[in-house]
Amino acid sequence: MKRTAPLRRYRTIWISDVHLGTRGCKAEYLLDFLRHHDAETIYLVGDIIDGWRLKKSWYWPQTHNDVVQKLLRMVRKGTRAIYIPGNHDEWLRDYTELQFGGVEIREEAVHVTADGRRLLVMHGDAFDAVVTQARWLALLGDSAYTAMVWVNRHFNTARRRLGYPYWSLSAYLKRRVKNAVQYIVSFGDAIAEEARRRGADGVVCGHIHHAEIRDYNGVLYCNSGDWVESCTALVEDFDGALEVVSWITRGTIDPLAAEPELTVAADDAAFETADYH
Repeated sequence: MKRTAPLRRYRTIWISDVHLGTRGCKAEYLLDFLRHHDAETIYLVGDIIDGWRLKKSWYWPQTHNDVVQKLLRMVRKGTRAIYIPGNHDEWLRDYTELQFGGVEIREEAVHVTADGRRLLVMHGDAFDAVVTQARWLALLGDSAYTAMVWVNRHFNTARRRLGYPYWSLSAYLKRRVKNAVQYIVSFGDAIAEEARRRGADGVVCGHIHHAEIRDYNGVLYCNSGDWVESCTALVEDFDGALEVVSWITRGTIDPLAAEPELTVAADDAAFETADYH
């Protein structure tokens, strides 16, 4: 049975790592989220469009176009939209301080919450040693992560048919594998320290596909997650309170409905999606 959800209005919404242009992108969930949420300001915190993947093979279904059109409609109706490019849409960094369809392109931003906290907003790839110092390793990780997403998608198709909820293999491995956990903690430490150095009260980022709100020695660290696996966004209410919203379980999409694009051959998996880091 299709679920229903009321329209929620927030002061601010942060969304990152959508990876439009890849088969792993859950555009239908993001579109559903945007239909049920409104905000005065929306931050697009990088890797919204996956230029890495689109350079290799073109994939742009109607749902991906619908997400772009929905965001532009929100801007026309009065929502302020700020796009902070990430490493997968880094080509947009050549257009910072410009606007496209009313969407402002910024290298980074400082957001002041309703209760007065100053939050540095950036994608976060500058604090990822794999991206900055070993780009070849990041590209190699592309294929490995792609294969895992392919396995995860088919596994969840079977789970839905049996009436079980969505389960993320990648998120499970990140929690269980010691090196992955250490990578997440080290990333958070590094980017929180940068916020401290700049005199900010906290930081909002994306990049590592791990939604979280945590205190790092007095600096608030917020990661908005992704729309490949967890389908999460960071939201601020009108009192300044921050929360991570997961739409994979709270959305209106029928959890038993089969996802599109599930007939890709296994040996094509390496060309389906981006590495998401």
